Amino acid sequence: MEESELGALTDDAIAGSWRIWQRERGHRYSIDDVATAWEAVSARPDATRVLDLGCGIGSVTLMLAYKLRGARIDAIEAQALSHGLAARNLARNELTDRVTLHRGDLRDPTWIERIGGDFQLVTGTPPYFDPKKGSPSTDSQRTYARIEMRGGVEDYLRAGARLLAEDGIMVVCGDAQRPDRARAGAAAAGLFVRARRDVVPREGKGALFTIWTVGRRSERAEQELPAIVARDAAGARLPIQHTLREFFDLSIRGDEPASPVLRARSQ
Repeated sequence: MEESELGALTDDAIAGSWRIWQRERGHRYSIDDVATAWEAVSARPDATRVLDLGCGIGSVTLMLAYKLRGARIDAIEAQALSHGLAARNLARNELTDRVTLHRGDLRDPTWIERIGGDFQLVTGTPPYFDPKKGSPSTDSQRTYARIEMRGGVEDYLRAGARLLAEDGIMVVCGDAQRPDRARAGAAAAGLFVRARRDVVPREGKGALFTIWTVGRRSERAEQELPAIVARDAAGARLPIQHTLREFFDLSIRGDEPASPVLRARSQ
């Protein structure tokens, strides 16, 4: 990874005293990462073997590692700039002893065979813009983070299903306008939807994305959990903002230049 490709980096809070380097004009962690990590930890707080698919710059991986102190975590990322930053972010937070970072495409069955299986918790924040409809960014890192250049939620569910323990839980986010994709992808992978939660950027607006919790077992009908609504109609932060940040031991008035909880991936 060439330093010239990175450009300017910002140094931001991610969880407690842990910090993350992000490209100022590249892909940055956002509400989908925070909400997915929160949902995942809440769903399986006892997980000791964890996998983060398409980990990007390591944001979800870091939040999982922060809350699940006894867990060993594997993470995989294919995009070069993001993988390089993830490696740096894991090293700076002294996590290389219990987090293993892989470079590769999560759709590659040979990688799946090498990593093994029986993960108690699997997470993923796949891109959800159609390559035929979305406009690629001039920045390759942002393009791969937003547009389904290497597959979408179905591919994440398929990969997760091959690695999930019998009693494991998988938490992924997907396009709120296409819930059929997540449901069909889970069914095709032999997984059952346990719960869904919409995330709404502002009162009166439609959901931006949906967080899906799935597993191998069908213990109950799909639950529709209360939506996360980030701001009121006037744009003021709602209490859930505090809940999400306090969960990861961050003040709502943290020292980061702009709260990642408020930044949508589409921006």
